[in-house]
Amino acid sequence: MNQYVKAFLDDVWSQINPVYERESKRIQELKNRSRLQAGVNDYFKVSWKSGQQNGGGYGTIYIDLYEPFDWSDSSYTVKAGSYIEGLMEMNAEALLEELYCALRGQVEEVFQSDRYGSRFFDYRLELILELEPESAAALRRQEVLINQHKLQALKQELAVFIQSRVLAELPVRPDKDDEFFFARHLLNPHFFAQKSDIIDPLIQRLNDKHRTNRSRLEQWCYQYTSAFKGWAEEQFLQPYFDRSGDFGQAWLIKEGAMTSPPKADVMEFFLYAALQIGYKEPDTRKAYLELAKQLGSEQAANYLQQGSGRYESMRQGSLFQGKANDILQTIDLRILSEEEAAYREALDYVISLLEQGFPKGYKLTLRSKAKNVLPVKKLVKSQQHRFFANCLLYPGLFPRIAEYAEAAMEEFAWYGDVEPGEKSAMPGTYAVFGLGLYSDAYYPLVQRYMELVDTEHQSVQDGYAEAFVEAHGLSVKLMPVLISILLGGNESAGGVKNIVIDSPELAVALVHELAAKQDYQREYVLYRIFGSRSKLAQRVRKEESPLKDELEELLAWMR
Repeated sequence: MNQYVKAFLDDVWSQINPVYERESKRIQELKNRSRLQAGVNDYFKVSWKSGQQNGGGYGTIYIDLYEPFDWSDSSYTVKAGSYIEGLMEMNAEALLEELYCALRGQVEEVFQSDRYGSRFFDYRLELILELEPESAAALRRQEVLINQHKLQALKQELAVFIQSRVLAELPVRPDKDDEFFFARHLLNPHFFAQKSDIIDPLIQRLNDKHRTNRSRLEQWCYQYTSAFKGWAEEQFLQPYFDRSGDFGQAWLIKEGAMTSPPKADVMEFFLYAALQIGYKEPDTRKAYLELAKQLGSEQAANYLQQGSGRYESMRQGSLFQGKANDILQTIDLRILSEEEAAYREALDYVISLLEQGFPKGYKLTLRSKAKNVLPVKKLVKSQQHRFFANCLLYPGLFPRIAEYAEAAMEEFAWYGDVEPGEKSAMPGTYAVFGLGLYSDAYYPLVQRYMELVDTEHQSVQDGYAEAFVEAHGLSVKLMPVLISILLGGNESAGGVKNIVIDSPELAVALVHELAAKQDYQREYVLYRIFGSRSKLAQRVRKEESPLKDELEELLAWMR
């Protein structure tokens, strides 16, 4: 080995050895490591920049053991010595070749061994060498080293995992940490061919297994969405586009990108990835389809224009115009005349789409002169909301609106009319709320909605009890539906000010309804009605029998 090369690498390892020793100890102390993680470290980059760029001297050596973020400055550094003069006397290509080969040999030896423990390195290690002399072009070599023994062992572990944790029947589920790595292995060509018919059944299998556990389903969706985005940006988009804009969120096509367009099967998989990402990030899906269109994909153009083709993308009625795109999960309605028949035509179109399997969490855009909204606090005044509030002006449409609600309601789904968050509403929300306010015929529908709604992740229903009492008053007859509405509130819902239990009859009805409920349900309802146990106790002291007797029974259920 050239003496100057040796001196350079000695400086590199003088920095790295102590770091690796500390890192090895930390990794060995880790608990609950995933069976699908071969090891931790998968990156090693050495850079040298001349003294002219670093305040004089012989320059600086930068060492990165983790892939750095664009904005980070976390490299280990060491000032280069006089050996740089000897290195710079060499031909640039010869220098790069000799220095890289020597570095690679030393890194390979450590990488293929268990010197720092069997879990220290992943099965792959990205190795990069960069040299930036003062008056010459930057030099770079990059390679991915593979530990074949670890790769084969991980393949075997992955096969066992799929059989024993993914395909196995419930109640068996994968561990949460394993799902992080499994999602990324699905998009790794070392383990799976990049074809939707191979990967999608495994994704859908875990979707189905987690269907009844919202938290696990959300976590799994996040993991595979993140994995698809990583693949799309690192493997597909970067060869054809440059990042631009704030935080590199925009993509600009490279000059000459179309001289070697993506192969058909690669483009097909990218479109599949875009659709999978779209369930969590519809804006990203649309952006990716636009990029695919720029690369000449007719399928992407069709997706953007008319959807998958499985649904009626256009309908021209006598009083309305409708357009739907299942890929973008959008429905556009234009009301040509503000009358019952126009809204009936529009409802018929939307219902027919849902009956054919159109995504229930669609986003609706509306062009109409009427701008009605429901008298329910916390409901966002979206175009989706306006459409159903407009429909509810016509009692003749109530049965059809109820049919829509039955077709639309789905647990753990939300309309796309707002950004995911506290304003999100389950499909059917606006229709059900309106029907419950305007007609007693639909109280059973309201109760089914409240039994179905996700009280952990949705809160727009919290204001419905107040609106319901405002619309109908409070009576013994209404107590069953009112209790259902209260129980449908979010876990952190507050009290309802206009519910006043001021007669023995109302108190008896409340006691009767709560008697059949579980303890936590009784307590939740009573807190929403009375505010706290101390407030109810004050009421008990002030009232006279027989109302006092019933309130005392209610008080006994509160802690």
